Amino acid sequence: MSVPTANLASFKIPAVINEPMKSYAPNTAERAGLAAALKELRAQAPLDIPCVVNGKEVRTGIIDKQLMPHEKKTVLCNFHNADEALVAQAIDGALAAKLDWENTPFNDRAAIFLKAADLAATKYRYKIMAATMLGQGKNAWQAEIDAAAEMCDFWRFGVKFAEELYSVQPPQNSATTWNRTEYRPLEGFVFAVSPFNFTAIGGNLAGAPVLMGNVCVWKPAPAATYASYVTYEILREAGLPAGVIQFIPGPAPEVVGQLWKDIGNNIENYKSYPRIVGETGGKNFHMVHKTGNATSVVYNTIRSSFEYQGQKCSACSRCYFPDNLWPEIKAGLIEAHGRIKQGSVEDFTNFMGPVINQFSFDKIKSFIDWAKADPESEIIAGGAYDDSQGFFVQPTIIVTTNPKSKTMTEEIFGPVVTIYVYKAEEYEQTLHLVANSSAYALTGALFSQDRYATIQGANILRNAAGNFYINDKCTGAVVGQQPFGGGRASGTNDKAGSAAILSRFVSPRSIKETFVDLEDFVYPSNFA
Repeated sequence: MSVPTANLASFKIPAVINEPMKSYAPNTAERAGLAAALKELRAQAPLDIPCVVNGKEVRTGIIDKQLMPHEKKTVLCNFHNADEALVAQAIDGALAAKLDWENTPFNDRAAIFLKAADLAATKYRYKIMAATMLGQGKNAWQAEIDAAAEMCDFWRFGVKFAEELYSVQPPQNSATTWNRTEYRPLEGFVFAVSPFNFTAIGGNLAGAPVLMGNVCVWKPAPAATYASYVTYEILREAGLPAGVIQFIPGPAPEVVGQLWKDIGNNIENYKSYPRIVGETGGKNFHMVHKTGNATSVVYNTIRSSFEYQGQKCSACSRCYFPDNLWPEIKAGLIEAHGRIKQGSVEDFTNFMGPVINQFSFDKIKSFIDWAKADPESEIIAGGAYDDSQGFFVQPTIIVTTNPKSKTMTEEIFGPVVTIYVYKAEEYEQTLHLVANSSAYALTGALFSQDRYATIQGANILRNAAGNFYINDKCTGAVVGQQPFGGGRASGTNDKAGSAAILSRFVSPRSIKETFVDLEDFVYPSNFA
């Protein structure tokens, strides 16, 4: 039973900054530490990963496997899928834990997440990075960005943004009254379904609502099960009470379903209108003005298209280059492409690794094969693929004469970028083409050294991307710096890494307290 808790002070959280990045350069302590963690994890594989319901490990015997995508015959872990009965048990358990958790003072909830961030930055840093590398095919740098730095940032900045949100109070009080706002957790529970491509997203999708006093049923992506389990271990060690997050691996079709349609068709069954926070895809662009810096365009395009094998929601997938710069850009792209090294994630010198699984490999392969047969498309670099050992797709650059071709408009989610070369004097016309050629609106970049052209581009492309970059690649959003999310078919644009997303997990209550009793009901104007 919950009991009243004394609130003895208004606490101020420690100063929050972005987690410092480690380099993993040769002969550094961090490279040695990560290499040891990779070796240790490989020796432990295959691990056995349970569901965790009400703080207890549950092994259903419904086994699935998480493979190492760079070495597909090696199983990283066997994990137990939740069945329908266990999902129901998890929901009931979360609801049973809800009252105590939402009555837990904010400073205590905050302390758990600040401790979790420190654990992720220190004790667990190399373990969760190794899990992300071997399980999700990231190289050391991409794993550092994700599983270490961004995970810490989500949890620390989440606390900072929650503190700021709670401090937003009514600016006026009438005489003899006091107005205040409290930010209640939502009724019911939060269902979090996290993707494979960022370990930190799982930590935030489950963590952000829980920080705000909600309870959560968390289904991680099958291809990120082990790193997600390590994330759960960190939160548990940080002091998260049993039942507040229920960890239930499971196949997406059975557990997730078509949430929007299911909710809409059953709206009368809900006590409150459900809230959906979602990111659903992208077809991200680089648009270049005739004054753009060609060298910068080349290197930013290589990185944004091919880092983590193009499996970032924000990865560049379509480019619009002016014909005056095209010869220089083309030569630069081919030269840079020739220096890309691809292979095992355990070789720190590799810039690229594998795509995540057979389904992804086959899908990306089909786009490349289509481009090879399309008379309007030309592959100027890459185009090869090999799944004999792991799921390796060579970084592929396509040039098309059709700005609405298949590879310019459909999401690929792999290391494939398509370029359309436009006439430099048709800049405005091409901006409208960029803005209206995709159903998605997640990220985009504009390269220009002409301020008026930059202003024009930013205006026309206003609704084409939720994250817009000027003279920078369309990937790499940092928590606390560039809140992340897009509109249109890309999702609900609730801006992960900001206070905006936290506001989605609370239901404010306005409170007015009057200190002097009302003595009559008539108005002053009623007197004769």
